[in-house]
Amino acid sequence: MNNIRQLSVFLENRPGHLGQVCRALAGAGINIVTMTLADTTEFGIIRLIIREWREAKDILERAGFTVKATDVLAIEVADEPGGLEAVLRTAAGAGLSVEYMYAFARGTGNKAMIVICFDDPAAAAAALRTAGAGVISAEEFYSEKQK
Repeated sequence: MNNIRQLSVFLENRPGHLGQVCRALAGAGINIVTMTLADTTEFGIIRLIIREWREAKDILERAGFTVKATDVLAIEVADEPGGLEAVLRTAAGAGLSVEYMYAFARGTGNKAMIVICFDDPAAAAAALRTAGAGVISAEEFYSEKQK
């Protein structure tokens, strides 16, 4: 499986902390492909997909952040009612659980892109590919984002 690695960065909910993450990466010339931020009252988790994830992880850890790398799948779905439901039905049929997911825009017309963290990424990729879902490899993902 050609994994897409996602970095999860844990940080305190205080002014300027998110900007520190972005500055650290920008200072190293690292571009963020996509991100999402979830918060609680005291802490937040930024989930980032970055081509140079190993370098980004090292930079953020040296800056004092707690960072975890996780395998996720990027899946192309029809941008129409039921497009996501078909993917989720296949995953459920294979006994897979979604831990979290997020979507982002992609310039391919009638397709949307979702990033899903499954409890078993390899099994999810196999089940979804067998069902004909558009599982995107890391190479395809990063090349599409540069168009």
